[in-house]
Amino acid sequence: MATSEKHAHHAIDYVEIPVVDMTAAQTFYAAAFGWRFTDYGPGYAGIQGEEKEQGGLARVDDVPQGGGPLVVLFSNDLAATHRAVEIAGGAITTPPFDFPGGRRFHFSDPSGNAMAVWEKS
Repeated sequence: MATSEKHAHHAIDYVEIPVVDMTAAQTFYAAAFGWRFTDYGPGYAGIQGEEKEQGGLARVDDVPQGGGPLVVLFSNDLAATHRAVEIAGGAITTPPFDFPGGRRFHFSDPSGNAMAVWEKS
């Protein structure tokens, strides 16, 4: 578990990701990104960051619907992260592309959540 609680005023402090299969979601995010979790029961697992819990996986009954905010993760090696997402079972929905300041790709996790990963150029 994270050792200190640091929070920034008006900053995004926590992200909850809806998942239909808690085990599959934890397996995917651990394999693709090395995330660690604290289980709080069958319906919730906290995502552990370096300094504090930074989010959670929340069990839902229905497949999440798109259209909400896009969570964008950072990578020091986009190609390696792209491979890890595919190997872990994520679906690449937009292949890597250049944008001012870097490159990124979009994917969906096993529950259908749309996310992206970017690296600085």
